[in-house]
Amino acid sequence: MIDKGIFDKDCRACPRLSTFLDDVQSRYPDYYCRPVPPFGARKARFLIVGLAPGMHGANRSGRPFTGDHAGILLYQMLHKYGFASCDHSESVDDGLTLRDCRITNAVKCLPPDNKPVGAEINTCNVYLANELDALPKNSVVLALGGIAHRAIIKALGERQVDYKFGHAALHDLGQFRVLDSYHCSRYNTNTRRLTEAMFDEVFATVREMLDKSQRE
Repeated sequence: MIDKGIFDKDCRACPRLSTFLDDVQSRYPDYYCRPVPPFGARKARFLIVGLAPGMHGANRSGRPFTGDHAGILLYQMLHKYGFASCDHSESVDDGLTLRDCRITNAVKCLPPDNKPVGAEINTCNVYLANELDALPKNSVVLALGGIAHRAIIKALGERQVDYKFGHAALHDLGQFRVLDSYHCSRYNTNTRRLTEAMFDEVFATVREMLDKSQRE
């Protein structure tokens, strides 16, 4: 069971998102079409923060980064670096498990055109704040994209100007560190703004930081 402080499956606090989900559900009755819960180990030291569920991905399957292009490279890297039991995520009942890792989103509901507005990000930010607050000491938070990065900084009550987003940028927030990466979206990988080698380097950095903190 997921703590309601970090997730509410019945949340309808954002009128635009709730109305949109109702419309999508009417067109795709087999889709999940609700706030998508975090996925992974409860006491994980590695938290991945994405933007929001994708229309035919997490919004369909009910698991973050599952069922669309964005999850392909992500789960390959999770498996390569020992965070996932297999290298692909197909559905909520496929037996996949995460080790010392958890995946969440800055906004838990599917937004129109994959673009949440500021008020929706702010409304959902309390859940992210509570999730970050529950992280063990010396954790690593991976921000996938600028919106996720800014949501994390806001959730911590920090000034955005002090923590600028940049691919592979590392920020020390005291209790944990935030590592930035371009989002593993189809657009970014197809245009090679984010290459497999670049994403691999990000995960190698995470693995190294977690292993080092465990030895100390």
